[in-house]
Amino acid sequence: MNTVLVPISEYVNKLENADNNAKVKIENELVNIGKDAVPSLVETLQVVTGRTRGILAMVLIRIGESSIDYLKKAAKTNSDFEWIAKYLIMEIQGAAA
Repeated sequence: MNTVLVPISEYVNKLENADNNAKVKIENELVNIGKDAVPSLVETLQVVTGRTRGILAMVLIRIGESSIDYLKKAAKTNSDFEWIAKYLIMEIQGAAA
């Protein structure tokens, strides 16, 4: 099991001003953290916008099946997030097929 040594919020803060190379590196680092990062990623995804939101969504898709339960829970408690969660779940399940 991976341990989250750097809070997800620090990665998100770095994304705000990162160039494309740095964004790819941050995305890969988050994917490498894996399922341990999922709860914080889903929580953060509900409040960020723009390119940062897109990157975090891609991270969750790349992490895969471990993201689905957290996305479903978030969709139940946040109706504004429901369509995003459903879309990401569809993408994850499509990638796994």
